Amino acid sequence: MLEKENPGCFDMPDKTFIDLYMKSGLYIAEIVKRLYQSDKMKKVYPNETERLKHIFKQQVYGIAPTEIIYRIATNFILGFDDNVTVTEHNFRQADALEYAKQGTLEQFLDELYGGDNNG
Repeated sequence: MLEKENPGCFDMPDKTFIDLYMKSGLYIAEIVKRLYQSDKMKKVYPNETERLKHIFKQQVYGIAPTEIIYRIATNFILGFDDNVTVTEHNFRQADALEYAKQGTLEQFLDELYGGDNNG
């Protein structure tokens, strides 16, 4: 659906994606896969490791509501290859639902990610 609503979204190295309520990590893992496999992303980042580092550091964000869900999601997302170690990522453990209910989600995201979320 993302590609249908925003054609070429996985070809843009400055496009960001967030899962505000991560559970299994499947949604983010699928986005990472599509970004990683994009021919345009391959041209911009021909080195596979550098491409992955860029994706995890600059393009994908996620918030898990509990510590156990955070661990499940990050193990699923980051455990794809024993030869690649991703040390910098934007996955955090927090309950974004309360901030959404209070109408302060945007402020919370700015605080959580240092005001550098490109949404």
